[in-house]
Amino acid sequence: LAEKKMKKELLAPAGDTEAGYAALYYGADAVYLGLKHFSARATAANFGADDLNEFVGYAHSLGRKVYVAVNTLLQEDELPELLKALDLCAKYKVDALIVQDLGVARIVREAYPELELHASTQMAVHNREGALALQKIGFSRVVLARELTLNEIREIAAIPGLETEAFIHGALCYSYSGLCMFSSLETGKSANRGKCLYPCRAAFGGCDGEKHYFSMKDMALQGEVLKMPVTSLKVEGRKKTALYVAAAVDYYRRILDGRGDDAERAENIRQIFSRPWTKFHFNGRNKDVIDRDFVGHRGLKIGRTGPLRNNSLQFRTTHKIARYDGIQIDVPGEEKPFGFSLQSLRVNGRNVFEAQAGETVEVKLPPHAPRLEKGWDIYLASASEVKGAYPYEKPKPGAFRQRRQLDVSVMIEKGKLSAAAGEFFYAVTGEFAKAENPDKTADAVRKAFGKTGDTDFVLGNLTIENPQGLFAPASLLNELRRGLYGQVVFEEEPRVLPAVKKVRESGAPKWIVKTDKVETLAGINLEEAAEIVFLLSENTKTETLSALPKSKVRLALPTVCRRPKTFEKTINAMLSAGYKKWEIGNYWGLEVLPENGIDLSFDYPLYVLNTQAAAMAGEMGAARVTLSPEDVLRNMKSMAAASPLPVVLPVYADVPLFISADCIRSNACADCPRGEKWLELTRNGVRYKALSRDCQIMLFDEWPLCFAAEALEVKAAAYRVDFCFRPYSSEQAAGIWTRVRGFLDTDGCAKGNIGKPALL
Repeated sequence: LAEKKMKKELLAPAGDTEAGYAALYYGADAVYLGLKHFSARATAANFGADDLNEFVGYAHSLGRKVYVAVNTLLQEDELPELLKALDLCAKYKVDALIVQDLGVARIVREAYPELELHASTQMAVHNREGALALQKIGFSRVVLARELTLNEIREIAAIPGLETEAFIHGALCYSYSGLCMFSSLETGKSANRGKCLYPCRAAFGGCDGEKHYFSMKDMALQGEVLKMPVTSLKVEGRKKTALYVAAAVDYYRRILDGRGDDAERAENIRQIFSRPWTKFHFNGRNKDVIDRDFVGHRGLKIGRTGPLRNNSLQFRTTHKIARYDGIQIDVPGEEKPFGFSLQSLRVNGRNVFEAQAGETVEVKLPPHAPRLEKGWDIYLASASEVKGAYPYEKPKPGAFRQRRQLDVSVMIEKGKLSAAAGEFFYAVTGEFAKAENPDKTADAVRKAFGKTGDTDFVLGNLTIENPQGLFAPASLLNELRRGLYGQVVFEEEPRVLPAVKKVRESGAPKWIVKTDKVETLAGINLEEAAEIVFLLSENTKTETLSALPKSKVRLALPTVCRRPKTFEKTINAMLSAGYKKWEIGNYWGLEVLPENGIDLSFDYPLYVLNTQAAAMAGEMGAARVTLSPEDVLRNMKSMAAASPLPVVLPVYADVPLFISADCIRSNACADCPRGEKWLELTRNGVRYKALSRDCQIMLFDEWPLCFAAEALEVKAAAYRVDFCFRPYSSEQAAGIWTRVRGFLDTDGCAKGNIGKPALL
């Protein structure tokens, strides 16, 4: 009952101003948008300074909120440009910033305390512990991972004093958001930088043939949103049209207002843009979330192909259709449906403009139509009626521009007119006679100084002193106004980056080895390793580590953990056994480990690409950080030189291209042994390996990353060699260890972005 009574915010996307105004018109309580830089939808139109100014002003006039997504990772040399973006957000009084980068969070917290912080879904918060950790460092709201079930959402939403936000509709990523480097390591276009090329949507060769093994359906919770205990319900779509945004907001606004789940409005959304819909994992683990056979927009299913003759197709439509509507047909073996516009439409042998649901129609196929067979699904992919169904109003340009108030005082004396506004002053001379009506003079002054034109201010309090009741001509009053207003400049106190203190390091760089299997290290002389990082599972026993020199062991927690309580026993046993060095790859680790008495390292999924992020990591308890394998050499060198914490460079690693909760095994969940299984995949001649284990999928390139040849240029505090996830014999591991420590690349390795001039 409490969940039903809770006021939920309907949050809509705006990739441009048109989508933003449509969202507000159809009832969004808040809108989220991006600026021209540092937006995770970098290819959307996004908002310029003037757009942001007017849009925020208009939204606030309606009592609505605006959140700005500054949710990409920043490299060191981008921090000064970030200040310009944050200045705009502060100047125009946005209601919150959506942030992924720890450095951005630190800058906002220290230099822009008036701006509220929301943790982006890119921060991969997937449990209560992760949310608590971010609340402690200043985030007032956490955007939850899409993969969560209702019970998991409820657990996080129950945290006192923390707002929660969850996606309810729109496109899904195969990977946990923020944990995907597929596009980056394959193409240099980073999802963490807003440039994803969506390689997951492509077809791969696998055990079930050529399929789209990672191409997700669209989320559509529909009436289930009423069960949501969260603060904010979020519609995805900053790359969608204003029409799509209007339809989605209108649909969910009705549900939230108690007017029901309107089937016709749901059909409208499907016609504008829709892959097949799924509730995802909202009601529990769900395998029906991937569309293996087709990609892209499908539309509303309206029938199946019937008889074909004379290049015409007959079918019984379940929905009204009209001439010039667009339809699509699923053609087996083709990754995209075949689509065309209805140039002719016949019912019972008569040409008609539209046909009603239930009628059998005959449509002429275009010349390029493929061979069709009876029984294939037909979709209404666009309808003229729907395109005109969502008109919206928007304000007159400039009407809601936010401007400061300028208080002005005007003095009318016998030989002089003068005006002052704070430190600014201007005067004109002349001979002024007695006014027949001094009140008209005052009106003339108000009229003249009320014209602020295209300035950053409007007239505030106007004080008029005219002790002798003189008359001032409008021409001189206008000259006075222009002279005063032409001087007015609002000097903003410049914001600066918070201080970062460099910790001096001494000595030669150390070598670290990391593994998830102790036996892998049997052939390595562990005297050569300054540290051994062991990746724990929830079943790891202390005796598992008995063969390793305890003083060198650092224990690592997995990046994704849907059941942190299952780790409590293992963590407590390790702490009791005296293990004081730990490594985490997600924020949940901060909450399950003690705040004091341990040596903590941040692994690379806690991205640290700038010194501000490193400083924030230090404030969160980290003693060192790990450079991201998707970074470029130039930025790695900058970080090694200037980071306030020691940095570790992974020089050899099987880096997951993504981590996913969406299983690609062919068997049903009830029949799954849930053990470790490797699947071979290919795309355009490139081989990949997918690891399925415990309802989680990780994808790996055929070759590991190896930066050994470049490592000496990055004067890191330590270099790390990883033997995790993929099986290695002790002989293989020993050979790789020896070669990489000699700063020699392994045979057949990948280079990621390290040789590229910039990470896009």
